[in-house]
Amino acid sequence: MKAEVVTLWKGAEYHLYIYHRYTDIRLVFAPEHQIAFFGGDPDNFEYPRFDLDVTLFRAYENDRPARPASFLKFDTRGVRDNELVFVSGHPGNTGRILTVAELEFLRDVRLPLVLRRLHRAEVLFSNYAARSGENLRRSKAELLSVQNSRKAIEGKLQGLLDPALMNRKIVAETAILKKTGLQRAGHKMDPWQRVALAQQVVGSNFLAHYFIEQGYGLNSKLFSYARTLVRSHQERVKPDTGRLREFSDSNKPGVEQALFAPSPIYGDFETLKLADSLTFLKQVLRDELVDKIMAGKSPANRAHELVTGCKLGDVEVRKRLYFGPESEVFKSQDPMIRLAMEIDREARAVRRITDVQDDLKEEAYSEIVQLRYKDEENRTYPDATFSLRLAYGLVKGYQEHGINVPFQTTIRGLYQKAAANQNNYPFSLPRSWDLARDRLNLEIPLNFVSTADIIGGNSGSPVVNRNGDYVGIIFDGNIYSLPWDYEFDETLGRATSVDARAIIEAMEKVYDSSHLVREILAN
Repeated sequence: MKAEVVTLWKGAEYHLYIYHRYTDIRLVFAPEHQIAFFGGDPDNFEYPRFDLDVTLFRAYENDRPARPASFLKFDTRGVRDNELVFVSGHPGNTGRILTVAELEFLRDVRLPLVLRRLHRAEVLFSNYAARSGENLRRSKAELLSVQNSRKAIEGKLQGLLDPALMNRKIVAETAILKKTGLQRAGHKMDPWQRVALAQQVVGSNFLAHYFIEQGYGLNSKLFSYARTLVRSHQERVKPDTGRLREFSDSNKPGVEQALFAPSPIYGDFETLKLADSLTFLKQVLRDELVDKIMAGKSPANRAHELVTGCKLGDVEVRKRLYFGPESEVFKSQDPMIRLAMEIDREARAVRRITDVQDDLKEEAYSEIVQLRYKDEENRTYPDATFSLRLAYGLVKGYQEHGINVPFQTTIRGLYQKAAANQNNYPFSLPRSWDLARDRLNLEIPLNFVSTADIIGGNSGSPVVNRNGDYVGIIFDGNIYSLPWDYEFDETLGRATSVDARAIIEAMEKVYDSSHLVREILAN
């Protein structure tokens, strides 16, 4: 069991969530990448879409398949236009209650810097992947992740650069101040001013926090392993309430799962990533800490030294250091561990500054929420926090530039789009789908859109109908849904799902998995 205290309304409410956690998860079914991500980066966050982006796992307990009392039954009748649907999942952070001061910081400082880093990484990974098929295999997952993040950040930034959106935020903030009778004068600051003041402190420490504590200036799995090993020994001797949040007892299984995952480490790729992140770090953050990290060497030479001398790519080495005495870690001569130890004091210091200001903002936001909704009978729901929630909406198309966009696509449309692009990547079809075309019902819906309020983190969330039956799975949103981080607008924004009927059709007729279909439908 995992207990988690969830903060809602930026601190106005606290809820206790208790989860039953499955740690033995085994892959049962996965289609080819090319059909799961048909259309690649050009189609990402676009619509119409034609993707079978679904994977099936089975959870085990005591080496036996789990038998939960409650589960979602498949409904192979699918969805209809304007049908009410619900989405349960763990949407990531939204900032719809953020003050104008915080939104301006995101617009002017944070998001542009993140976008610069992602553009660098995308060019770097693309060039590396183009050199050989093996390089492509090694870097493909991270390249796709970077491309996805880059496009998502671009969409969010475009939302904040929309004067209409920002004006609505300014007008709403001014109206609340007027309505509540708060005057920006005298010795006592209102909560909006306190947020702005705290944000100034956060902003002055942003670069160090982002590149050092969050690790974006030290982009290597090996450094991440080293920091986890160093901090795990430092934190475990403290009482649970006094630890860094990621090392609490409730988070321990997740930390160990990540640390001991047998993910392959490719030295050349790690060196490339680390050298580039060190280069970017040195460009934007010039202080003694950066000099300590560089140790008098160029970014390329320092990265080579750190990666080639590191032994943490071996899972057994990581386990020995994690479960062994702390002295073995603190006396280690592994260069990544030495680096993690050498900069830990400064990294923790900048984290404390940010954490203190975040606590001050949380306190102010608690007051803002109370002021905003004091006289409103039906207040809106809180921002997403990666915690479990149920969203709802209608299965519904939309009109874009005067053109009606239908609510669903079909398997026939998949083949038509591949043909229109001469079956060239990223619009090429796997061989299995070429061979299965005559067996498939081409009119079966493949993807559909709805007005369900989702955000990044909802991918993999089940879509259910009013009976609570499974009718699809969320895998994306369109480009107009990206500003939903800051304001929900269902005029053009849509959540994108794989239709349950397409899952069953493909498993039976493309992947010869009728035995799995029978198991699914028997439930």
